Amino acid sequence: MLRSQILVPAALLLFVSGVFAETKADPTGVWLTQDGDAKIKISQCVTGLCGTIIWLKAPIDPSTGKPQVDDKNANPSLAKRPIIGINIFSEMKAAPGSKWSGKIYNADNGKTYSTELTVAAPRKLEVRGCVLAVLCGSETWTKLEDVKLATTGD
Repeated sequence: MLRSQILVPAALLLFVSGVFAETKADPTGVWLTQDGDAKIKISQCVTGLCGTIIWLKAPIDPSTGKPQVDDKNANPSLAKRPIIGINIFSEMKAAPGSKWSGKIYNADNGKTYSTELTVAAPRKLEVRGCVLAVLCGSETWTKLEDVKLATTGD
């Protein structure tokens, strides 16, 4: 009886500390892409994580004078939707080791890639995308100050 009184609280302590460890590596918030050309709001959603484009450095298409649209998308019904507001993540689920895996849509070329997100530091997110799990590329996104965004609208 004494042994179970020790093991149950110890197991509960390990579980709770694991939950807190995951909280430290929370990817939610607003992130600036490596090139500084877009801001992505990562939030919890029904399917796991959503990554919504909320800002573009060049929101207006110089050739049309209108807001940028998803014109590289192979699906004609999606090719006219505005870039701002697109959820670029799909099937983004938690994976072991402060990671998330799923798919990411690249509006620059209209393609979707297998991807893995890793919180590398409190304000750094590694985004790695792959084609056929062989050809991979990655970039580092920087977390923005939530207070600044709330007061300036950026």
